[in-house]
Amino acid sequence: MTFAPSSASQFPVRWAGESLHLLPERALWWPEARVLFVADLHLGKAATYRALGQPVPGGTTGENLARLDALIERHAPRRIVFLGDFLHAAQARTVLDTVENWRARHPGLAMTLVRGNHDSRAGDPPDTLGIEVVDEPFLLGPFACCHHPQSHATHFVLAGHLHPVCRLYGPGRDSVRLPCFVSEARQAVLPAFGEFTGGWLVPQAPERRFHAVGGASVWAVPSPD
Repeated sequence: MTFAPSSASQFPVRWAGESLHLLPERALWWPEARVLFVADLHLGKAATYRALGQPVPGGTTGENLARLDALIERHAPRRIVFLGDFLHAAQARTVLDTVENWRARHPGLAMTLVRGNHDSRAGDPPDTLGIEVVDEPFLLGPFACCHHPQSHATHFVLAGHLHPVCRLYGPGRDSVRLPCFVSEARQAVLPAFGEFTGGWLVPQAPERRFHAVGGASVWAVPSPD
């Protein structure tokens, strides 16, 4: 895939008849409903690795929450929908004091977590966080909010789980892997929001569209000839 990023900081798309914005913070904004969609925070992942004796740096939970704070300040959402994997593992519950302090700064903001595979192992967030926890699919307007990519008979699926990335090639032999939004006719997969996450290189396919995230911009990756 070759690329030519635009100067726009966000990219408008129209899915399920609704206007949405792909944000460079690796989140999805639905302006009309004032809903922010975020996938795969994996809060406490670094703490989990450290608990297992792995020498990984700290601070990623604070960085993730600071990025959420900036999005909340900029867009003033009515609701945040977390598309699964809010906490990384049971050991990640050591970061809950930090998460509770963050939640206390946004007492009037509705939050919904669609359970993902890591949530099943980590357990639901404590009731004190005031986060509604539901199983997939969670229907919201024309969207089926899920963690795992899947088809739905009546609604457009918004999902996470894959941590999608694409590979972009420069004019020479240079290439770079970047997080991306991946969309098809009835489904879209969001990039992982969490700082300390890997990525899966999504293969190209007919009618599959990629929007790469790099720096402060999101742009459409041209389809191959």
